[in-house]
Amino acid sequence: MSDAAVAPIPARAQPRADLSAWLAVAAGTLGAFMATLDISIVNASLPTIQGEIGATPSEGTWIGTAYLVSEIVAIPLTGWFSRMLGLRRFLLIAAGMFTLFSVLCGLADDLTTMIAGRIGQGVAGGTLIPTALTIIATRLPPRQQPVGIAIFGLTVLLGPVSGPLLGGWITEQFAWNFAFFINVPICLGLMLLLFLGLPPARGDLGEWTNADWAGVFGMVIGLGALTLLLEEGHRQQWFESRLIWQLLWATVIGFALIAWGQFRSTRPVVRLSLLRERSLAATVGMMLLMGALLFGIGYLIPQFLAMIADYNALQAGQIAFIAGIPACMMMPILPTLIARVDLRINVAVGTLVVAISCWAASQMTAQSVGSAFVLTQLLLGAGISTATFCLNQAAISAVTPEDAGDASALFMAARNLGGSVGLATIASLQEQRSEVHRWQIHASLDGNDLQVQSRVEELATVLGGGPEGLTGALRLLDAQVLVDAWVMTFNDIFFLLALGTLAVLPCVLFLKPLKAVDTTAVH
Repeated sequence: MSDAAVAPIPARAQPRADLSAWLAVAAGTLGAFMATLDISIVNASLPTIQGEIGATPSEGTWIGTAYLVSEIVAIPLTGWFSRMLGLRRFLLIAAGMFTLFSVLCGLADDLTTMIAGRIGQGVAGGTLIPTALTIIATRLPPRQQPVGIAIFGLTVLLGPVSGPLLGGWITEQFAWNFAFFINVPICLGLMLLLFLGLPPARGDLGEWTNADWAGVFGMVIGLGALTLLLEEGHRQQWFESRLIWQLLWATVIGFALIAWGQFRSTRPVVRLSLLRERSLAATVGMMLLMGALLFGIGYLIPQFLAMIADYNALQAGQIAFIAGIPACMMMPILPTLIARVDLRINVAVGTLVVAISCWAASQMTAQSVGSAFVLTQLLLGAGISTATFCLNQAAISAVTPEDAGDASALFMAARNLGGSVGLATIASLQEQRSEVHRWQIHASLDGNDLQVQSRVEELATVLGGGPEGLTGALRLLDAQVLVDAWVMTFNDIFFLLALGTLAVLPCVLFLKPLKAVDTTAVH
């Protein structure tokens, strides 16, 4: 037999993952899906929940904020907990906690109990997301990692977009409580997969006694305060509020403690030194934007459809879910795509498609309905799934398997922190731009214009005439102006998202192509 005939054998002779490894990957991705799903599953049923537990709309926002804050704090601490307890024991504890706190949320009849349950859910869920990448990096050989990454990428994309749809359907068909109770059977299945797929690993309790406590407290204080600052900033008029200044100082103190731990501890709780690897640093930077896009667009489109097209939560959730369709369709081909096309080209093309999607969404009118977003959502799903899949692969390929836990924690923390920054920026822009456009439109309406006068008289007549009819006509006219102002505001934000996406495109140049061993025989 010729040498050419036997050349492929060494590549194919590389070890393949066994059944237990794939069960572990299934456990990791299931946990990540459940954690990302619960970020948004209550959005559709939030008005119902607020009424049931006696919360005002402003108090009800804490149901989502409590989960997001605790999740962002927990994600960077995941690597430390894994080393201290052993990965399997740690994940079993996290899954058990998620189950218990989900039940607590479902049984809650007041705001305090609900927030306590959501904090517990967020802490447990925050640890389930990055450990999925850790399992892929440590349990799968490099040539099969793209398959695991594709499955993981699909779940973390489908989680946020399917949350409003699933939550709205459950609330309509059953009751809002079951949006939390549904986690119980999922968690039980997750724990079974963990038992079967992950071997027991001895923890190192020395991590507790020799812990980087400055870093731990810095993460809790700094990330918690920063997330609250971003969430509450626009509601508190930013730095006109004493609370915002207090949160800012807490953020500074927290990050100072993290920096102290980086220099003083022999094993920092989060190894920021990994960001010296340019590929990982570029990946984390781009993931900040992808998080802002994923959470921001997931917030904007349902809000547009509710305010402008008068869609209910379930109808808006159906449009948001369209972004998941191309992700499902592309999952089988993404591992092959990364094997045959340079990772940097994949990320660049995916990012450009996302930018085109945002630009297309900036062309809406007051007559736009859900069908106007079908193409933009399909483009968004195709672009963001391609880009994030490749960034996931780049993140775990940039470090050794031993550092995969810290790298994945940094990567997923960037995603959620980007989401918080994006949502805070969008909320502030909405408040500012809607007022600007409203008064610009009013200024363009000349009181002496015959068409304006005719329209006001027509509305006043319909409303009964007289001073009361004239007052009502002016209010109706202002309501119409406000609708147009909001449409212009949404278009402004989508256009800025398109520009922001293009602005980070040069980060692709800092990514490194995958080694040949990472991209061969991925099936």
